[in-house]
Amino acid sequence: MRVFHRGRGLLLAMTALSLGPFDAMAIPAFARRYKVSCALCHNPMPTLTEFGERFAANGFRMASGEAMPDSIAANDPLLSLPDKLPLAVRLDLYAQAYANGKAATDFQSPYSLKLLSGGAISKKLSYYFYTFLAERGEIGGIEDAFLYLNDIGDKPFDLALGQYQVSDPLFKRELRLEFEDYAVYRARVGDVPVDLTYDRGLMAAAEVAGFTLTGEIINGNGIGPAQPDRHFDNDAAKNFFLHATRDLIGGVRLGLFGYTGRSSVAGLRNQTKMVGADATLSRGIFELNGQFIHRTDSRPTYTQGEPEVELDGGFGELIVRPPGGRWYGFGLYNLVTTDQPLLNVRLGGPAGVRRHETISAGIGRLERRNFRWTAEAGYDTQQEVWRWTFGLVTAF
Repeated sequence: MRVFHRGRGLLLAMTALSLGPFDAMAIPAFARRYKVSCALCHNPMPTLTEFGERFAANGFRMASGEAMPDSIAANDPLLSLPDKLPLAVRLDLYAQAYANGKAATDFQSPYSLKLLSGGAISKKLSYYFYTFLAERGEIGGIEDAFLYLNDIGDKPFDLALGQYQVSDPLFKRELRLEFEDYAVYRARVGDVPVDLTYDRGLMAAAEVAGFTLTGEIINGNGIGPAQPDRHFDNDAAKNFFLHATRDLIGGVRLGLFGYTGRSSVAGLRNQTKMVGADATLSRGIFELNGQFIHRTDSRPTYTQGEPEVELDGGFGELIVRPPGGRWYGFGLYNLVTTDQPLLNVRLGGPAGVRRHETISAGIGRLERRNFRWTAEAGYDTQQEVWRWTFGLVTAF
């Protein structure tokens, strides 16, 4: 079902430039399996074509319920094993220059090195995971890791269980073309561990009367290590996310979502609520994406008598993609504000501020289907810092 993969890297192609829970499913093993080009599913990588969305929604198969084309002959109807373990590697290298009165340069190479695997376990069941062998100079860990059950009861109903990004039904961070991130998805308020990036839980999606409905039940505290008692959730409450979206005529897609959850420290409870809208307009070579989120936290520093904090934020994104072309362009505007100095977007800037605003734009080119370069200029209006980024991304 498309909801799980509208932004996700598809297994068919090479490891698309950015990988995310359900987004991050594009590994070269699938291009090798089906003997097709990565361009069938990506334009450019990691963004998905319509076919790529369907392939991912089918559990990384050409058709729903398709038998594995390269499984071993085990003489056991309850066992399907690929004759080769599907593994892939992705390597990202960047060089950056900064300027806020004086210039500085930084070679960020490698920025990340990932080992990925994914594929079918049966006609309905699939898996996907990746681990960072290196991430920003450190040994990384597992981010995406889930099992995916497709078309349950031969109906348009899917389930996924594991680690993934809460925002995947909205826009998939791991498939964006920009180095600059979608800041509002990373935004946190005060000491509350809630944001719209990675978490652990259950995601369900269904097609109902022309709408795609997605619900999530999650821990609400990210994907950090377990507590000393081996519990992953640090409180008894679960958080809930619900999204509805529909494709309209003229290349328009509209969506609405809501989020609610509780967290507590030393007996003091915070209630987090979010509502938002997302939209896409596609016309010819142009795609315009927009996101708005309003958030409230009742006790963001878990202090008795503190006032409720409101957050408003979102982004606008323009993508230029000539069909079948090797050049592409992009632009991204981020704005996140709070009514108290408790904002933290975890992007290298100062925490405890009221406003985060950035603008960036760039171009890129596919030199090979599994190798591309990108050049991007960005400006942080609050820190008054320019940043120029040149990147190389490959997968094999």
